[in-house]
Amino acid sequence: MIEFFFDVSSPWTWLGFEGVQPLAAELGQEIAWRPILVGGVFNAVNGSVYESRSNPVPAKARYMKKDLADWARLYGLDIRFPPSIFPVNSVKAMRACCWLGQDCVPFARAAFRAYWTDDRDIAQDAVLRDVAAAAGVEADAMFAAIARDEAKARLRANTEELIARGGFGSPTLFVGADMYFGNDRLPLVRAAVLSRR
Repeated sequence: MIEFFFDVSSPWTWLGFEGVQPLAAELGQEIAWRPILVGGVFNAVNGSVYESRSNPVPAKARYMKKDLADWARLYGLDIRFPPSIFPVNSVKAMRACCWLGQDCVPFARAAFRAYWTDDRDIAQDAVLRDVAAAAGVEADAMFAAIARDEAKARLRANTEELIARGGFGSPTLFVGADMYFGNDRLPLVRAAVLSRR
């Protein structure tokens, strides 16, 4: 099984999210979808993210935009850095993914698209209602579920588990105890799965 810890607030995570699915299908592996709150991870173990956002290295920032565009083109995704809201509060969307469990893929994909393609604030209930509709999820049931302690606790537990296992961002993948960070580590994930056969 491939574990995929993720937060829809990261464009690199969208790339990994789309890339891991055909890889897992090819290898005959299940994916365990593990929604997290990446801001909680940053606050606990990776505060340098905030420093790099406040004081970016200009050449690195320019390259990051090119790199993201190159990856998006490779995956056929329309990823644009949101001009109006960054970073976004993804807690409700990630609680919804926890509630949906293994059925979260259509909802997560719609949330990625709403934020990273359409520049919509997925922290807003009206936007989440549209995301739910696009994914075929009953919005009223979703809002009721994400207000309950169970979804909140699951999101918190997933986030804490990732930190405890050495994670520091999104996407983070595990094959057994082996950790892989970033969309560009999928070849290593493939090798790890094959080495266990």
